[in-house]
Amino acid sequence: LQSLSVRFAMFQSLEAESLAPTACTTIEEVGSTGVGALTVAFLILLVSTIVFIARAGSAGETKQYYFCSIYICGFATLAYFAMLSGQGWTAIAGCRQFFYIRYLDYAITMPLIILQLGLVAGCDAPTIATTIGGEIVSVFTAYMGAVSVVTTVKWFWFVISLFALVFVLFGLAKSFKEASNARGGEVASLYGQLGALIIVVMILYPFVWLFSEGFASFSVSFEVC
Repeated sequence: LQSLSVRFAMFQSLEAESLAPTACTTIEEVGSTGVGALTVAFLILLVSTIVFIARAGSAGETKQYYFCSIYICGFATLAYFAMLSGQGWTAIAGCRQFFYIRYLDYAITMPLIILQLGLVAGCDAPTIATTIGGEIVSVFTAYMGAVSVVTTVKWFWFVISLFALVFVLFGLAKSFKEASNARGGEVASLYGQLGALIIVVMILYPFVWLFSEGFASFSVSFEVC
């Protein structure tokens, strides 16, 4: 058994060396299409941040939602500016440009989005905090999978990320929804629309990961779009 463990460890080491980005002579980087998409997204987020800041002062009782929106769009704006500036990336297995700044963005903005949804729905603090914790685990493990050079390790991280994501989706679809329904009226209707949109986006993300960081089927430009 010990001999098998040693051989497996040696195999993983050799696989890691063969896939290590330091062995790359060329790196697949974002192209003109990707740069164009990043530019459009940056401008939209920048304008949105400015609008939210301008309206926050006169927001009254809804000021807390504007503050969340300011930080969500603001952090995302900084992340996209970093990518446009050629910062926040490294080479990963497969000799691809990998923007790790996106995961830092997700780790900040997704919990804020969940917080905002929780405030809209009228959820209790423990439920919101638990759901945010699950999202942080999902983002962290997806990042670890993306930077892993050993195939088995990569997919192990991805599976953990999926489990964490399912936990988050369950919270948004059940606990948050029940809280909004208890408030009824416009609150239930508003959360129904916002919650459905966020849930759909979250469901789509693992598929993007599969064909970008996972199988490297998508180009870097398509990935950042």
